[in-house]
Amino acid sequence: MLFSSSVFLFLFLPGVLIVYYLLLRRWRQAQNIFLLLASLVFYAWGEPWFVLVMMLSIAANYGFGLWVARGQSAGTGTKVPVLLAAVFNLGILFVFKYLTFTLGILNRLGGAFVIPGIELPIGISFFTFQALSYVLDVQRGRGQAQRSPLKVGLYISFFPQLIAGPIVKYETVADQIDHRKETWDDFAAGCTRFIVGLGKKVLLANQLALVADRAFLLEGADRLTTSFAWLGSLCYTLQIYYDFSGYSDMAIGLGKMFGFHFLENFNYPYISRSVTEFWRRWHISLSTWFRDYVYFPLGGSRVSSKAKHIRNLFVVWLLTGIWHGANWTFIVWGLFYFVLLVLEKYGHLGRGWPAACQWLFTFLMVNFAWVIFRADGPGEAAGFLSAMFGRGAGLWSAETGLFFRENWTVLLAGAVFAAPVAPALAQRAGRLRSVALDLGYALLAAAIFLVSASFIIKGTYNPFIYFNF
Repeated sequence: MLFSSSVFLFLFLPGVLIVYYLLLRRWRQAQNIFLLLASLVFYAWGEPWFVLVMMLSIAANYGFGLWVARGQSAGTGTKVPVLLAAVFNLGILFVFKYLTFTLGILNRLGGAFVIPGIELPIGISFFTFQALSYVLDVQRGRGQAQRSPLKVGLYISFFPQLIAGPIVKYETVADQIDHRKETWDDFAAGCTRFIVGLGKKVLLANQLALVADRAFLLEGADRLTTSFAWLGSLCYTLQIYYDFSGYSDMAIGLGKMFGFHFLENFNYPYISRSVTEFWRRWHISLSTWFRDYVYFPLGGSRVSSKAKHIRNLFVVWLLTGIWHGANWTFIVWGLFYFVLLVLEKYGHLGRGWPAACQWLFTFLMVNFAWVIFRADGPGEAAGFLSAMFGRGAGLWSAETGLFFRENWTVLLAGAVFAAPVAPALAQRAGRLRSVALDLGYALLAAAIFLVSASFIIKGTYNPFIYFNF
């Protein structure tokens, strides 16, 4: 079920809110059970069989959490249950996401394996990492093991962040499961945040996707002009930001409606002046997860030699690429960032440049990386990049002019709001607080919702990029 669907907006969400606040208002345990059931229904709506995988994950990680807690209290250690939890969770992820890819590689090396047809459960990378976070945070003393499997189930399956993040670490919400406080201010802020995310997704990302998808459909350098390659890559760079940050906004807003406070997942990444800064601002929950559970345990930057630090960066970025999918493009994408980060840290890349040059270089590198990320394969990525550098089917095409004329306003809006314009305006408006401004803000939010809803009802193009992961 999509957040940006009429079923969710006009049936599922209102129904959940009515039951939660009217029928179960003063009964926390019943509210938690109801949210768990609603979350399983939300997932089963489009994945009726894969909900069993989710329930298996809940049951297993509940058991691992108790095992870890028992080992801590008895002094028998926690290494075995943590290791088995990692094997179990990563094993599920491997079977559904990487098995066919691995068998295909082995067959090209001379093997003769039968490759099964395995469908990918939506959001498996997100809820698997979240489930593993539960066991690891219990082991580190950053949250108490839950005695009730229903509460573990709610943490893993809570529908706002279930299928496309943000990845919520257990330590962030452990106390909120039982002791959260719903307030009208949080509910109102959550509604507004949800509407902002909905507008990002429907009014910007979906429209940009039409141009990007057309460009990447051509892909090969012999079919793609230089101008259309640049237009398509820029549209995709903006599309993936508004698609994913819009979903994160909706997830954070929905969480607030029910009293949960999730950490931010995006902080205007396209204003970054280095790749290091970009990854502090982009998909913060994923980079934080790898930092806390992989990079730091390896020693991080506090190791005895440069070689070991480079090794740690290599491991993290290889795994980051693999996490995104079973395709060589994702591995190349991850290693591309690894090379850039090593050059920044040890080659002093960009150091001493004017701020504008630092920003432009970072943005171009990120844009090239998104081309690799979006392409169907390394060869297609090379063809697309070749076209961008003038080795395509000419410099200009009528198609470029047509798509630009039809979408220049969306491109302009996407470029403007990728910078922190909205917070600056809000801060200024806060100093001029008035009834008229508050009313205007409410009317603007209502207008965004109504226009977005009209697009949804009309059935416009509505993909979610990160559902693939």
